[in-house]
Amino acid sequence: MGTSKATYTVTRSTHVEAPPETVQALIVDLRRWQAWSPWEDLDPQLQRTYGGADAGVGAWYEWRGNRKAGQGRMEIVEASDRHVTIDLRFVKPFRSESTTRFDLTSDAGATLVTWTMTGPQTVASRLMGIFTSMDRMIGPDFEKGLARLKTTAEDDAAGPA
Repeated sequence: MGTSKATYTVTRSTHVEAPPETVQALIVDLRRWQAWSPWEDLDPQLQRTYGGADAGVGAWYEWRGNRKAGQGRMEIVEASDRHVTIDLRFVKPFRSESTTRFDLTSDAGATLVTWTMTGPQTVASRLMGIFTSMDRMIGPDFEKGLARLKTTAEDDAAGPA
């Protein structure tokens, strides 16, 4: 699903039984992505570098891994109680730039989390699009990540066992 032939958009949502601030804390602290990111298990030897702010705007994370994990960088460019926007740049397996946004909607002590990625259709993504859409390629990863985020946030909200 895309907004035009020049861009793509992938969106997935889940309902989390935890307050928005609990969910937001897991997103704005890039070190905490290890607990829920769908890509963390692609390379057990993944090299990670963190910099900038500890959390929120200015926090960044670079990774370098095997062929599946690739190489790239993400930086939080906007953060509030209701959304977090991340500039995402891949270097390998192919160069690409996209914007990732998490929207958090409060719902009686719970949170609706919507994860959206938009970006330009590059030559590489157009070639891949011949075989599959970006939605089919990335959507299952978002679903896996949101399921992990849900479990982690609900565990955090429940407190120590």
